[in-house]
Amino acid sequence: MNAWLPPDFAGFAWPWLLLALPLPWLLRRLLPPARSTAAALQVPYGSRLDAIVGRTGPARSAGVGVLAWLAWALLCVAAARPQQLGPPMAPPQAGRDLLLAVDLSGSMSDEDMALGGRRVDRLTAAKAVLADFLDRREGDRVGLIVFGQKAYALTPMTRDLDSVRQQLDASVVGLAGRETAIGDAIGLAVKRLAAPSAQQPVPREHVLILLTDGVNTAGVLDPLKAAELARDNHVRIHTIAFGGSGGGLSVFGLPIRLPGGGEDIDEATLGRIAQLTGGKQFRARDTEQLAGIYAEIDRLEPVRQAGRPLRPRIERYPWPLAAALALGLLAFAVPRRGRA
Repeated sequence: MNAWLPPDFAGFAWPWLLLALPLPWLLRRLLPPARSTAAALQVPYGSRLDAIVGRTGPARSAGVGVLAWLAWALLCVAAARPQQLGPPMAPPQAGRDLLLAVDLSGSMSDEDMALGGRRVDRLTAAKAVLADFLDRREGDRVGLIVFGQKAYALTPMTRDLDSVRQQLDASVVGLAGRETAIGDAIGLAVKRLAAPSAQQPVPREHVLILLTDGVNTAGVLDPLKAAELARDNHVRIHTIAFGGSGGGLSVFGLPIRLPGGGEDIDEATLGRIAQLTGGKQFRARDTEQLAGIYAEIDRLEPVRQAGRPLRPRIERYPWPLAAALALGLLAFAVPRRGRA
């Protein structure tokens, strides 16, 4: 049966209307024959109409019934709306490749943030703001890197934002060490963003959002050298210096610095990283400022990329409809068979 169909035939939109094909035969079988009565209106072509609709009589032609049945079948096919697949089209899709790099060094445990009327540590506040940021990532691919003494990729670039959110929620201070390797985090991000894949062509620019509350104290890659590497690979870096004015724990109002945590933020280096890569530098001292920063990043110009190729469905019901009309006209034009 498929040999009789075009190769791109997509089926019928309303296939249940094909059940009407035997309707004339069923009506003729089940309904009682009409009584012979005088015509209410006499027209010159009345006998020919009788032949088309199938009434018995000496004026009926054998071919007229066949034409009428074919016309009815084509009308049912047209009503079922046959469709054909058109050529593949790749609609443009707005989206960005966003990689989040979150600092998990020891200073992220400082409780100098307010969230919901209570004091929380920096990492808890950052998670709350990032969760809201992820909820608005329609059409974006997002990945997650955490760094401390070393940098680790927790999730690859993906549109499965639930996985990114779960990995972020499971992250704890000290997971990657209590020091801060900003350069290594940037280097790992560049490697992840610049790697081509068969599923996703590499856009001209990618975005790295780097959140940290310290200075580079570990790692093998200098942050500025890593920024130059990012610039050469079209990776734009937005840096966020996060943390209150006072870091570390406090006892009776006196600050206590923990090893590996509580350093002053190196805003100069973060600003230079953003400048080298065409990004922006931000400073957030509380959750409201951090939320405002992510709202501003949310308004960045997205990268245009081709969406998944789609084949549109083209309506083909005019063809059987036109054929049914032509058969109806042909049946009306067939000359009557004379009396024997």
